[in-house]
Amino acid sequence: MSRRLFRRSRLRLSLWYAGVTGIVFGLSGLGVYRASIQARWVALEREIESIAGTLHDSVEPLLPSSENPTTVLHQIFPELCLVGQPCDTTSTLIQRHTIGISDRSTYYIRLFDDRGNLLGFSPNHPSEPAALTPNPWQTVRLPEGDRYRQFTIVLHRINPQDPSSSEWGYLQIGRSLAPFDAEVARTRRILLLGLPLVLGLIAVSGWWLSGIAMQPIYHSYQQQQQFTADAAHELRTPLASLLATIESLRRVPPTSPEDATNLLSQIEKQGRRISHLIAELLNLANLDRASSSPLQACCLNDIVSDLVEEFSELADEADLQLSSCIPQLSIFVMGNEQQLYRLISNLIANAIQYTLAGGTVQVDLGWRDRTAYLKIEDTGIGLSPEDCKRIFDRFYRVDRDRSRQTGGNGLGLAIARAIAQLHDGQLSVESQLDRGSTFILKLPILSFGTHTQY
Repeated sequence: MSRRLFRRSRLRLSLWYAGVTGIVFGLSGLGVYRASIQARWVALEREIESIAGTLHDSVEPLLPSSENPTTVLHQIFPELCLVGQPCDTTSTLIQRHTIGISDRSTYYIRLFDDRGNLLGFSPNHPSEPAALTPNPWQTVRLPEGDRYRQFTIVLHRINPQDPSSSEWGYLQIGRSLAPFDAEVARTRRILLLGLPLVLGLIAVSGWWLSGIAMQPIYHSYQQQQQFTADAAHELRTPLASLLATIESLRRVPPTSPEDATNLLSQIEKQGRRISHLIAELLNLANLDRASSSPLQACCLNDIVSDLVEEFSELADEADLQLSSCIPQLSIFVMGNEQQLYRLISNLIANAIQYTLAGGTVQVDLGWRDRTAYLKIEDTGIGLSPEDCKRIFDRFYRVDRDRSRQTGGNGLGLAIARAIAQLHDGQLSVESQLDRGSTFILKLPILSFGTHTQY
């Protein structure tokens, strides 16, 4: 059920990612497409206008002043077709050095008189429309679908004796838009074919990235489920025992004060066990929420010395040798003193609990490179490589039968690691089965020597 839920969430996340990214890429592609087409269109018009200006400056001084310019126009433009005369359509456009046009099959020219009558034209000019339009720029579309862009410029009659010049006619230069339209169509095809491909890649990458993003969530969800199941399991046993004792009291009342005392003692024991487990769970929950209790400079030397002295009596009862090595120089770390006491006491208590009679527990405090090192080494039962990987998991216990004490709930080391992480520290273990374990706590050092008030 949870896998289906996370799979659906991952699918929705991927679709949202692909949709939003697709819209962004689509709008960006459309913007680039429009800007590219506009830039090409402007460059095309500039080229037409430049050629028209060059041709205008070359032709205007040679324009005839008579009413019948046919002869002079034929001299100026030997390959220009004149209206009313035969035209060789196989000839090329005007010589390149005359009009400055390199692509003669693309460009064409037309000459009109001052009344708008067509006088001459290039063999490759569009047949329609042949009439002069008042607009300088014009886009022509033929019935076949071919398009042309043309520009019209005024030609003036130059009279050396009269400074004022009148209009002689009009020069119209244009070009076919077939290469431009082909380029636009090719760009559009690239966008239409590339956008689905990009969307597919985005969808695949979205599925992959959403899987990576949801892995910590899924792992946390699994941990929460496991934690709930373990907590329910740990509570079920003492509750079942407690209910069974109460049920037996209801069915068979105790016949003597000693029996009643024993039953009440069992009820008290199970109640205390439940109370202790609930307290541990609440403590762990508070650590998970990163309690906002104020931090202060804490002296590790004092904490370790106090705890070694406190656990000495317990070690003597277990027939163990508990010793310590604490440096003269005080080591201060920033943290919560109560939580640090809890962290180190859990480690020492764990070492004593899993060390057999006649063994030793050594507590060493030192530092290296602004990092405090606390090593708690025991000669106890040790851990296998598999146990070392899971020893800090909540409710994990190596082997209940090896403990001399009952009632352990497997939360001590989990709480210890949570406190270490809350103080930007690290807690690790090195162990060999039946040869002992060494727990290593690393904490960043605040200062040495003297206590600093905060």
